[in-house]
Amino acid sequence: MWRFAYVAGENGGGAFLLVYLVIVLTLGLPLVVAEIAIGKRSRADGVTAFERLAPASPWRRVGWLGVAGSALILAYYSVIAGWALRYFSAAASGTLWDRPPGGFADSFRAFIAHPLEPLGWHVGMMAISMAIVVAGVARGIERSCLWLMPMLALIVLFLAGFALTLPGSSGGVAFLFMPEWSALFDPRVILAAMGQAFFSIGLGMAVYITYGSYMKPEQRILGSAAVIVASDTCFAIVAGLAIFPAVFAMGGNPAAGAELAFITLPDIFLAMPGGKMVAIAFFLLLSAAALTSMISLLEVPVAAIMQRAGLRRRTAVLAVGGAALLGGVAPALGYGPLAWLNVTGAPLLEEVDHVVSNLVLPLAGLGLALFFGWVLPAGTARDLAGMRGLAWALLLWAIRWLAPVFIIGLVLFRLLAG
Repeated sequence: MWRFAYVAGENGGGAFLLVYLVIVLTLGLPLVVAEIAIGKRSRADGVTAFERLAPASPWRRVGWLGVAGSALILAYYSVIAGWALRYFSAAASGTLWDRPPGGFADSFRAFIAHPLEPLGWHVGMMAISMAIVVAGVARGIERSCLWLMPMLALIVLFLAGFALTLPGSSGGVAFLFMPEWSALFDPRVILAAMGQAFFSIGLGMAVYITYGSYMKPEQRILGSAAVIVASDTCFAIVAGLAIFPAVFAMGGNPAAGAELAFITLPDIFLAMPGGKMVAIAFFLLLSAAALTSMISLLEVPVAAIMQRAGLRRRTAVLAVGGAALLGGVAPALGYGPLAWLNVTGAPLLEEVDHVVSNLVLPLAGLGLALFFGWVLPAGTARDLAGMRGLAWALLLWAIRWLAPVFIIGLVLFRLLAG
Protein backbone atom coordinates (compact mmCIF):
# COMPACT_ATOMS: atom_id res chain seq x y z
CA MET A 1 0.00 0.00 0.00
CA TRP A 2 2.84 2.38 0.81
CA ARG A 3 5.94 1.66 -1.23
CA PHE A 4 4.55 0.08 -4.40
CA ALA A 5 2.25 3.04 -5.01
CA TYR A 6 4.86 5.73 -4.59
CA VAL A 7 7.67 3.95 -6.47
CA ALA A 8 5.36 3.01 -9.34
CA GLY A 9 4.10 6.60 -9.42
CA GLU A 10 7.63 7.97 -9.67
CA ASN A 11 8.61 5.53 -12.44
CA GLY A 12 5.87 5.76 -15.02
CA GLY A 13 3.21 3.34 -13.78
CA GLY A 14 2.63 0.79 -16.54
CA ALA A 15 6.26 0.39 -17.63
CA PHE A 16 7.30 -0.07 -14.01
CA LEU A 17 4.57 -2.65 -13.39
CA LEU A 18 5.50 -4.73 -16.44
CA VAL A 19 9.20 -4.79 -15.51
CA TYR A 20 8.28 -5.52 -11.91
CA LEU A 21 6.20 -8.56 -12.92
CA VAL A 22 9.02 -9.94 -15.07
CA ILE A 23 11.54 -9.53 -12.24
CA VAL A 24 9.22 -11.12 -9.69
CA LEU A 25 8.79 -14.19 -11.89
CA THR A 26 12.37 -14.62 -13.11
CA LEU A 27 14.33 -13.49 -10.03
CA GLY A 28 11.92 -13.26 -7.12
CA LEU A 29 10.49 -16.77 -7.18
CA PRO A 30 13.84 -18.59 -7.66
CA LEU A 31 15.54 -16.60 -4.90
CA VAL A 32 12.67 -17.17 -2.47
CA VAL A 33 13.00 -20.91 -3.15
CA ALA A 34 16.74 -20.70 -2.48
CA GLU A 35 16.29 -18.79 0.79
CA ILE A 36 13.60 -21.11 2.13
CA ALA A 37 15.64 -24.18 1.13
CA ILE A 38 18.72 -22.93 2.97
CA GLY A 39 16.71 -22.20 6.09
CA LYS A 40 14.73 -25.42 6.05
CA ARG A 41 17.80 -27.63 5.71
CA SER A 42 20.07 -25.75 8.11
CA ARG A 43 17.45 -25.14 10.84
CA ALA A 44 19.41 -22.00 11.68
CA ASP A 45 19.29 -18.21 11.59
CA GLY A 46 20.31 -16.10 8.61
CA VAL A 47 24.01 -16.15 9.51
CA THR A 48 24.52 -19.63 10.94
CA ALA A 49 22.65 -21.23 8.03
CA PHE A 50 25.41 -20.36 5.56
CA GLU A 51 28.12 -21.42 8.00
CA ARG A 52 26.55 -24.85 8.45
CA LEU A 53 26.19 -25.49 4.73
CA ALA A 54 29.66 -24.28 3.73
CA PRO A 55 31.82 -24.12 6.88
CA ALA A 56 35.15 -24.00 5.03
CA SER A 57 34.15 -21.39 2.42
CA PRO A 58 34.63 -17.63 2.78
CA TRP A 59 31.07 -17.36 1.44
CA ARG A 60 29.83 -18.57 4.82
CA ARG A 61 29.78 -14.90 5.87
CA VAL A 62 27.29 -13.85 3.21
CA GLY A 63 24.39 -14.23 5.62
CA TRP A 64 25.41 -11.06 7.43
CA LEU A 65 24.21 -9.03 4.43
CA GLY A 66 20.63 -10.19 4.87
CA VAL A 67 20.63 -9.67 8.62
CA ALA A 68 22.04 -6.16 8.15
CA GLY A 69 19.40 -5.43 5.51
CA SER A 70 16.60 -6.41 7.89
CA ALA A 71 17.98 -4.26 10.68
CA LEU A 72 18.41 -1.23 8.41
CA ILE A 73 14.90 -1.47 6.99
CA LEU A 74 13.35 -2.00 10.41
CA ALA A 75 14.73 1.33 11.66
CA TYR A 76 12.97 3.47 9.05
CA TYR A 77 10.05 1.17 8.25
CA SER A 78 8.89 1.66 11.82
CA VAL A 79 8.47 5.35 11.00
CA ILE A 80 6.08 4.51 8.13
CA ALA A 81 4.23 2.08 10.37
CA GLY A 82 3.88 4.90 12.88
CA TRP A 83 2.24 7.05 10.23
CA ALA A 84 -0.36 4.31 9.68
CA LEU A 85 -1.04 3.98 13.40
CA ARG A 86 -1.42 7.75 13.75
CA TYR A 87 -3.94 7.77 10.88
CA PHE A 88 -5.93 5.05 12.63
CA SER A 89 -5.97 7.12 15.79
CA ALA A 90 -7.00 10.25 13.88
CA ALA A 91 -9.74 8.38 11.96
CA ALA A 92 -11.09 6.86 15.17
CA SER A 93 -11.15 10.22 16.98
CA GLY A 94 -12.48 12.12 13.94
CA THR A 95 -9.58 14.58 13.80
CA LEU A 96 -8.42 13.13 10.49
CA TRP A 97 -11.25 14.91 8.70
CA ASP A 98 -10.33 18.38 10.04
CA ARG A 99 -8.24 19.19 7.02
CA PRO A 100 -6.73 22.62 6.23
CA PRO A 101 -7.43 24.59 3.01
CA GLY A 102 -4.64 22.69 1.27
CA GLY A 103 -6.44 19.41 1.87
CA PHE A 104 -5.01 16.16 3.15
CA ALA A 105 -1.64 16.88 1.54
CA ASP A 106 -1.10 19.89 3.80
CA SER A 107 -2.35 18.11 6.92
CA PHE A 108 -0.06 15.13 6.28
CA ARG A 109 2.98 17.31 5.66
CA ALA A 110 2.24 19.30 8.80
CA PHE A 111 2.18 16.02 10.75
CA ILE A 112 5.48 14.65 9.45
CA ALA A 113 7.15 18.04 9.93
CA HIS A 114 6.11 18.18 13.60
CA PRO A 115 9.17 18.20 15.90
CA LEU A 116 8.02 15.27 18.07
CA GLU A 117 4.79 13.60 16.90
CA PRO A 118 6.24 11.29 14.19
CA LEU A 119 8.91 10.20 16.64
CA GLY A 120 6.29 9.25 19.22
CA TRP A 121 4.39 7.02 16.79
CA HIS A 122 7.66 5.41 15.69
CA VAL A 123 8.44 4.56 19.32
CA GLY A 124 4.93 3.18 19.80
CA MET A 125 5.14 0.81 16.82
CA MET A 126 8.59 -0.41 17.86
CA ALA A 127 7.31 -1.14 21.36
CA ILE A 128 4.34 -3.14 20.03
CA SER A 129 6.47 -5.19 17.61
CA MET A 130 9.04 -5.92 20.34
CA ALA A 131 6.29 -7.15 22.65
CA ILE A 132 4.94 -9.52 19.97
CA VAL A 133 8.38 -10.92 19.04
CA VAL A 134 9.16 -11.51 22.73
CA ALA A 135 6.10 -13.81 22.76
CA GLY A 136 7.68 -15.96 20.04
CA VAL A 137 6.74 -16.94 16.50
CA ALA A 138 3.79 -19.27 17.05
CA ARG A 139 2.14 -17.34 19.87
CA GLY A 140 2.99 -13.87 18.64
CA ILE A 141 3.50 -13.75 14.89
CA GLU A 142 1.13 -16.42 13.57
CA ARG A 143 -1.83 -15.37 15.71
CA SER A 144 -1.44 -11.72 14.73
CA CYS A 145 -1.54 -12.59 11.01
CA LEU A 146 -4.15 -15.31 10.88
CA TRP A 147 -7.25 -13.09 10.74
CA LEU A 148 -6.00 -9.55 10.23
CA MET A 149 -4.37 -9.97 6.82
CA PRO A 150 -7.39 -11.52 5.05
CA MET A 151 -9.54 -8.73 6.46
CA LEU A 152 -7.14 -6.12 5.11
CA ALA A 153 -7.16 -7.78 1.69
CA LEU A 154 -10.95 -7.63 1.56
CA ILE A 155 -11.01 -3.92 2.43
CA VAL A 156 -8.34 -3.13 -0.18
CA LEU A 157 -10.39 -4.99 -2.81
CA PHE A 158 -13.40 -2.92 -1.77
CA LEU A 159 -11.36 0.31 -2.02
CA ALA A 160 -10.13 -0.64 -5.48
CA GLY A 161 -13.68 -1.35 -6.61
CA PHE A 162 -14.91 1.99 -5.29
CA ALA A 163 -11.96 3.93 -6.75
CA LEU A 164 -12.78 2.53 -10.19
CA THR A 165 -16.27 4.07 -10.00
CA LEU A 166 -14.95 7.62 -9.52
CA PRO A 167 -15.26 10.01 -12.48
CA GLY A 168 -11.89 10.27 -14.20
CA SER A 169 -10.56 7.05 -12.68
CA SER A 170 -9.84 5.62 -16.13
CA GLY A 171 -6.75 7.81 -16.28
CA GLY A 172 -5.35 5.97 -13.27
CA VAL A 173 -6.09 2.59 -14.82
CA ALA A 174 -4.32 3.63 -18.01
CA PHE A 175 -1.39 4.95 -15.98
CA LEU A 176 -1.01 1.60 -14.22
CA PHE A 177 -1.61 -0.78 -17.12
CA MET A 178 -0.65 1.11 -20.31
CA PRO A 179 3.17 1.18 -20.36
CA GLU A 180 5.22 3.84 -22.06
CA TRP A 181 7.26 1.43 -24.13
CA SER A 182 10.40 3.56 -24.23
CA ALA A 183 10.60 3.44 -20.43
CA LEU A 184 10.82 -0.37 -20.43
CA PHE A 185 14.52 -0.17 -21.20
CA ASP A 186 15.32 2.73 -18.90
CA PRO A 187 17.86 1.40 -16.34
CA ARG A 188 16.39 3.67 -13.67
CA VAL A 189 12.94 2.10 -14.08
CA ILE A 190 14.42 -1.41 -14.09
CA LEU A 191 16.49 -0.66 -10.99
CA ALA A 192 13.45 0.76 -9.20
CA ALA A 193 11.38 -2.31 -10.13
CA MET A 194 14.09 -4.66 -8.87
CA GLY A 195 14.39 -2.71 -5.62
CA GLN A 196 10.62 -2.84 -5.13
CA ALA A 197 10.53 -6.57 -5.87
CA PHE A 198 13.22 -7.25 -3.30
CA PHE A 199 11.60 -4.95 -0.73
CA SER A 200 8.02 -6.13 -1.23
CA ILE A 201 8.70 -9.86 -1.36
CA GLY A 202 11.30 -9.60 1.39
CA LEU A 203 14.36 -10.82 -0.52
CA GLY A 204 17.86 -10.15 0.73
CA MET A 205 16.65 -9.73 4.33
CA ALA A 206 17.20 -13.35 5.50
CA VAL A 207 13.48 -13.48 6.34
CA TYR A 208 12.85 -16.69 4.41
CA ILE A 209 15.96 -18.33 5.81
CA THR A 210 14.78 -17.56 9.33
CA TYR A 211 11.16 -18.63 8.73
CA GLY A 212 12.28 -21.57 6.59
CA SER A 213 14.18 -22.89 9.60
CA TYR A 214 10.82 -23.17 11.41
CA MET A 215 9.10 -25.12 8.60
CA LYS A 216 7.83 -28.63 9.08
CA PRO A 217 9.68 -31.32 7.08
CA GLU A 218 6.60 -32.22 5.01
CA GLN A 219 5.99 -28.67 3.78
CA ARG A 220 6.88 -28.14 0.12
CA ILE A 221 9.26 -25.31 -0.65
CA LEU A 222 8.22 -24.49 -4.22
CA GLY A 223 4.53 -24.41 -3.33
CA SER A 224 5.14 -22.13 -0.37
CA ALA A 225 7.34 -19.82 -2.43
CA ALA A 226 4.78 -19.64 -5.25
CA VAL A 227 1.98 -18.70 -2.84
CA ILE A 228 4.14 -16.01 -1.23
CA VAL A 229 5.19 -14.41 -4.51
CA ALA A 230 1.78 -14.66 -6.18
CA SER A 231 -0.17 -13.25 -3.24
CA ASP A 232 2.31 -10.42 -2.70
CA THR A 233 2.18 -9.47 -6.38
CA CYS A 234 -1.61 -9.56 -6.52
CA PHE A 235 -1.85 -7.39 -3.43
CA ALA A 236 0.52 -4.85 -4.98
CA ILE A 237 -1.58 -4.62 -8.14
CA VAL A 238 -4.83 -4.25 -6.18
CA ALA A 239 -3.19 -1.56 -4.06
CA GLY A 240 -2.30 0.26 -7.26
CA LEU A 241 -5.92 -0.02 -8.40
CA ALA A 242 -7.05 1.45 -5.11
CA ILE A 243 -4.72 4.45 -5.32
CA PHE A 244 -4.00 5.52 -8.90
CA PRO A 245 -7.61 5.77 -10.16
CA ALA A 246 -8.37 7.95 -7.13
CA VAL A 247 -5.26 10.06 -7.72
CA PHE A 248 -6.36 10.85 -11.28
CA ALA A 249 -10.03 11.27 -10.33
CA MET A 250 -9.10 13.87 -7.72
CA GLY A 251 -6.47 15.68 -9.74
CA GLY A 252 -3.52 14.45 -7.71
CA ASN A 253 0.07 13.81 -8.72
CA PRO A 254 1.02 10.11 -9.03
CA ALA A 255 4.68 11.05 -8.49
CA ALA A 256 3.98 12.74 -5.15
CA GLY A 257 6.54 10.56 -3.36
CA ALA A 258 6.48 8.57 -0.14
CA GLU A 259 3.36 10.33 1.14
CA LEU A 260 1.21 9.38 -1.87
CA ALA A 261 -0.96 6.76 -0.14
CA PHE A 262 -1.48 8.89 2.97
CA ILE A 263 -2.69 11.82 0.89
CA THR A 264 -4.91 9.88 -1.50
CA LEU A 265 -6.63 7.36 0.76
CA PRO A 266 -8.43 9.90 3.01
CA ASP A 267 -9.91 11.52 -0.09
CA ILE A 268 -11.30 8.13 -1.13
CA PHE A 269 -12.89 7.58 2.27
CA LEU A 270 -14.40 11.05 2.33
CA ALA A 271 -16.05 10.44 -1.06
CA MET A 272 -17.37 7.02 -0.01
CA PRO A 273 -20.74 6.45 1.70
CA GLY A 274 -19.89 5.38 5.24
CA GLY A 275 -16.26 6.02 4.39
CA LYS A 276 -15.31 7.34 7.81
CA MET A 277 -16.16 4.03 9.43
CA VAL A 278 -14.35 2.13 6.68
CA ALA A 279 -11.33 4.37 7.26
CA ILE A 280 -11.14 3.33 10.90
CA ALA A 281 -11.10 -0.36 9.98
CA PHE A 282 -8.70 0.19 7.10
CA PHE A 283 -6.05 2.13 9.00
CA LEU A 284 -6.30 -0.32 11.89
CA LEU A 285 -5.61 -3.21 9.53
CA LEU A 286 -2.94 -1.24 7.64
CA SER A 287 -1.19 -0.69 10.96
CA ALA A 288 -1.46 -4.40 11.62
CA ALA A 289 -0.01 -5.19 8.18
CA ALA A 290 2.91 -2.84 8.82
CA LEU A 291 3.35 -4.49 12.19
CA THR A 292 3.64 -7.97 10.64
CA SER A 293 6.41 -6.67 8.38
CA MET A 294 8.19 -5.16 11.37
CA ILE A 295 7.85 -8.46 13.23
CA SER A 296 9.54 -10.31 10.36
CA LEU A 297 12.32 -7.74 10.13
CA LEU A 298 12.91 -7.86 13.88
CA GLU A 299 12.80 -11.66 14.09
CA VAL A 300 15.75 -12.02 11.68
CA PRO A 301 18.47 -10.29 13.76
CA VAL A 302 16.87 -11.51 16.99
CA ALA A 303 17.14 -15.14 15.83
CA ALA A 304 20.76 -14.56 14.79
CA ILE A 305 21.73 -13.06 18.13
CA MET A 306 19.91 -15.72 20.12
CA GLN A 307 21.63 -18.56 18.28
CA ARG A 308 25.12 -17.05 18.13
CA ALA A 309 25.33 -15.26 21.48
CA GLY A 310 23.16 -17.61 23.49
CA LEU A 311 20.91 -14.80 24.66
CA ARG A 312 17.36 -15.26 25.85
CA ARG A 313 14.67 -14.06 23.43
CA ARG A 314 13.68 -11.14 25.66
CA THR A 315 17.26 -9.88 25.90
CA ALA A 316 17.87 -10.20 22.17
CA VAL A 317 14.62 -8.36 21.36
CA LEU A 318 15.51 -5.51 23.71
CA ALA A 319 18.98 -5.17 22.16
CA VAL A 320 17.92 -5.26 18.51
CA GLY A 321 14.68 -3.33 19.01
CA GLY A 322 16.42 -0.66 21.03
CA ALA A 323 19.05 -0.18 18.32
CA ALA A 324 16.38 0.04 15.62
CA LEU A 325 14.40 2.51 17.69
CA LEU A 326 17.44 4.79 17.93
CA GLY A 327 18.22 4.29 14.24
CA GLY A 328 14.74 5.51 13.31
CA VAL A 329 15.02 8.84 15.12
CA ALA A 330 16.69 10.69 12.24
CA PRO A 331 14.30 9.36 9.52
CA ALA A 332 11.31 10.15 11.77
CA LEU A 333 12.44 13.77 12.10
CA GLY A 334 13.81 14.06 8.57
CA TYR A 335 10.76 15.96 7.31
CA GLY A 336 10.91 18.46 10.16
CA PRO A 337 13.75 19.39 12.55
CA LEU A 338 16.30 17.27 10.67
CA ALA A 339 15.18 18.21 7.15
CA TRP A 340 18.68 19.57 6.52
CA LEU A 341 20.18 16.11 7.08
CA ASN A 342 20.31 14.68 3.54
CA VAL A 343 22.63 14.23 0.60
CA THR A 344 20.51 14.47 -2.55
CA GLY A 345 17.94 16.97 -1.31
CA ALA A 346 15.25 14.31 -0.78
CA PRO A 347 14.05 13.62 2.78
CA LEU A 348 16.40 11.35 4.70
CA LEU A 349 13.86 8.53 4.96
CA GLU A 350 13.45 8.39 1.18
CA GLU A 351 17.23 8.55 0.64
CA VAL A 352 17.84 5.64 3.01
CA ASP A 353 14.96 3.68 1.48
CA HIS A 354 16.37 4.04 -2.03
CA VAL A 355 19.89 3.04 -0.99
CA VAL A 356 18.73 0.00 0.97
CA SER A 357 16.23 -1.19 -1.66
CA ASN A 358 18.36 -0.48 -4.73
CA LEU A 359 21.78 -1.39 -3.35
CA VAL A 360 21.87 -3.28 -0.04
CA LEU A 361 19.08 -5.76 -0.78
CA PRO A 362 20.25 -6.54 -4.35
CA LEU A 363 23.80 -7.15 -3.05
CA ALA A 364 22.41 -9.53 -0.43
CA GLY A 365 20.41 -11.23 -3.19
CA LEU A 366 23.56 -11.49 -5.30
CA GLY A 367 25.39 -13.16 -2.43
CA LEU A 368 22.50 -15.60 -2.02
CA ALA A 369 22.45 -16.44 -5.75
CA LEU A 370 26.20 -17.04 -5.92
CA PHE A 371 26.17 -19.14 -2.77
CA PHE A 372 23.22 -21.32 -3.78
CA GLY A 373 24.13 -21.55 -7.47
CA TRP A 374 27.92 -21.88 -7.35
CA VAL A 375 29.26 -22.50 -3.85
CA LEU A 376 26.91 -25.36 -3.04
CA PRO A 377 27.35 -28.47 -5.22
CA ALA A 378 24.53 -28.74 -7.75
CA GLY A 379 23.31 -32.00 -6.24
CA THR A 380 23.20 -30.50 -2.76
CA ALA A 381 21.31 -27.43 -3.99
CA ARG A 382 18.82 -29.66 -5.83
CA ASP A 383 18.22 -31.75 -2.73
CA LEU A 384 17.78 -28.63 -0.60
CA ALA A 385 15.11 -27.29 -2.96
CA GLY A 386 13.43 -30.69 -3.28
CA MET A 387 12.98 -30.24 -7.04
CA ARG A 388 13.71 -32.29 -10.15
CA GLY A 389 13.37 -32.12 -13.93
CA LEU A 390 12.69 -29.05 -16.04
CA ALA A 391 11.48 -26.94 -13.13
CA TRP A 392 14.78 -27.46 -11.32
CA ALA A 393 16.84 -26.80 -14.47
CA LEU A 394 15.07 -23.49 -15.07
CA LEU A 395 15.36 -22.44 -11.45
CA LEU A 396 19.08 -23.28 -11.29
CA TRP A 397 19.72 -21.36 -14.52
CA ALA A 398 17.92 -18.31 -13.15
CA ILE A 399 19.90 -18.42 -9.90
CA ARG A 400 23.29 -19.19 -11.47
CA TRP A 401 23.22 -16.90 -14.48
CA LEU A 402 20.24 -14.58 -14.74
CA ALA A 403 20.25 -13.23 -11.19
CA PRO A 404 24.00 -12.46 -10.93
CA VAL A 405 24.26 -10.83 -14.36
CA PHE A 406 21.11 -8.80 -13.86
CA ILE A 407 21.93 -7.65 -10.34
CA ILE A 408 25.57 -6.83 -11.06
CA GLY A 409 24.58 -4.78 -14.11
CA LEU A 410 21.99 -2.74 -12.26
CA VAL A 411 24.14 -2.23 -9.17
CA LEU A 412 27.01 -0.98 -11.34
CA PHE A 413 24.60 1.40 -13.05
CA ARG A 414 23.42 2.62 -9.63
CA LEU A 415 26.99 3.25 -8.46
CA LEU A 416 28.18 4.89 -11.66
CA ALA A 417 25.07 7.00 -12.16
CA GLY A 418 25.19 8.25 -8.55
